Amino acid sequence: MEIVHVYVRRRGDFGRQSHFSDRPAELLVDIGPDPPLADGFIHRDPRDVATQSAQEMSEHQVNTERFESESRGINHVEGGWPKDVNPQEMEQTIRFRKKVEKDENYVTSVLQLGSVMENCIKQNNATDIYQDYSEDEEAADEVQEPPAAKTVNVFRDPNEVKRTVTGLSWHPDGNRKLAGAYSCLEFQKASKDMSFDSYIWDIENPNRPELTLKPVSPLVCLEYNPKDCHTLAGGCYNGQIAFWDTRRGSQPVELSSVEQSHRDPVYKLIWMQSKTGTDAFSASTDGQVLWWDMRRLSEPTERLVLDLSREGSLDAALGASALEFEATMPTKFMVGTEQGLVLSCNRKAKSPAEKIVCTFDGHHGPVYALQRNPFFPKNFLTVGDWTARIWSEDIKESSIMWTRYQTSYLMDACWSPVRPAVFFTVKMDGVLDVWDVLFKQNEPTLSIKVCDEGLYSLRLQESGRLLACGSRLGGASLLELGPSLSTLQRNEKSLVAAMFERETKREKILEARQRELRLKERSRSEQSREDDGAKEADGQEDPEELIARAEADFFSAIDAEIKRRQKEEDKHREKDVCEEKEVRNGAE
Repeated sequence: MEIVHVYVRRRGDFGRQSHFSDRPAELLVDIGPDPPLADGFIHRDPRDVATQSAQEMSEHQVNTERFESESRGINHVEGGWPKDVNPQEMEQTIRFRKKVEKDENYVTSVLQLGSVMENCIKQNNATDIYQDYSEDEEAADEVQEPPAAKTVNVFRDPNEVKRTVTGLSWHPDGNRKLAGAYSCLEFQKASKDMSFDSYIWDIENPNRPELTLKPVSPLVCLEYNPKDCHTLAGGCYNGQIAFWDTRRGSQPVELSSVEQSHRDPVYKLIWMQSKTGTDAFSASTDGQVLWWDMRRLSEPTERLVLDLSREGSLDAALGASALEFEATMPTKFMVGTEQGLVLSCNRKAKSPAEKIVCTFDGHHGPVYALQRNPFFPKNFLTVGDWTARIWSEDIKESSIMWTRYQTSYLMDACWSPVRPAVFFTVKMDGVLDVWDVLFKQNEPTLSIKVCDEGLYSLRLQESGRLLACGSRLGGASLLELGPSLSTLQRNEKSLVAAMFERETKREKILEARQRELRLKERSRSEQSREDDGAKEADGQEDPEELIARAEADFFSAIDAEIKRRQKEEDKHREKDVCEEKEVRNGAE
């Protein structure tokens, strides 16, 4: 049925009616030429007129409206129960299940559905749809592309006052999220309007952070718990340790007390392997390494003062700027210091003085990055001043490999988790360098200008395909690496192992030769000291005689210098006389 609505209105409400008719054209005004008016104008001869032979064009810029996506979740709970059955009560649910199973309709329904499902199950058992037919092939045969990387996304600090991305951490389950710590580490440069917030980003949505973390002080480092993807721990600028559970909001669940925390910013925090999955330890420039249980942050469970004198004095302690822990070595850890030293420590030593086992000295400034090779834990990478160095635990005197001094300061570095020969470094000029020690050792294999400001932090995904860089102005750039940088090459492990072993032997030979030269020099100095002592014992000259001899030597040296200068003056005088004679003879 068609619905029609009729509007009724009086004719007088429309105003006066218009009547139109046709009629011929009519001339109303005709203005003819008036010659006297020409006297008021000036005749212009010649007349310049500009013309453009090319077609006139204009440039316009159009920016399409950005699509903003938002992530939302929903929790599914068990349903379908009658109103008189409480799903939380175990007895009621069991009683209802038994009642349903005795029903004849239930048995017939299961038998009918079973025949349908049986066919599908047999198909699944016959064909594996997830089978990889190329797993036996050598991956190195396929990878022939040159090293490459491209920027996929940029996550910018949403605040007006931009801060440095001081720490990055990948989500342990699927690596679809990236947590970033934001703070200003420049002394007395933090403004009152600067925000304390840090963010968790969904790598598919750079428009808005998925979750905002609200610490009591700006976060310097932030780490996901590898055993629980919902929990994070961070080190604050004021030295406190904060613990978050993302299911419980933006506020920290636990927070260490100021009295029991670090006195300086916490530059590194690492989760440890434990039964509870809640143990971690942190390092700061106050010279302390503290162990924590995240379930109870009222005080640290253990404390180590980085004092090389073994006295445990905080005044003489070395400030920690980097930290390294390998799960395969549960009692060992390494600390990089502000003084350029790397300390190798043993947590299970009998006394605190024995916990610092040895030191490695190789940088002129703070050690900003410290990481063991994931394939060869005895070799580790450090970054400080203008170089990156590869060390062996067997060599204490010097590194076995190092890069040449760069033009910009190096701020962070990390190994590739899939290729033992590849590591990455970031610099203060905004450049990301990719080093492949099997291909080149004097210069990077690939250099990428990521941004105009300096890069401060770096973190690689476990799969080795995605890499995140944090900049000084709050931008976190996400880069995708090419197959040649994210795929293990043929015989790469054996070649890298042989290279590290060869360089270690070379450094051992050089170290032994250097030790031999030092012993010879020491024996020579001791022998000369003994000879001088014997001469003094034999002579035993009077002090006045020694003074007189010194005066005589002094005056004789002065007389010799005066005679030398007189001879030089005589030579110059003779030379001038000869030149004057030559001039006179030429004039005559």
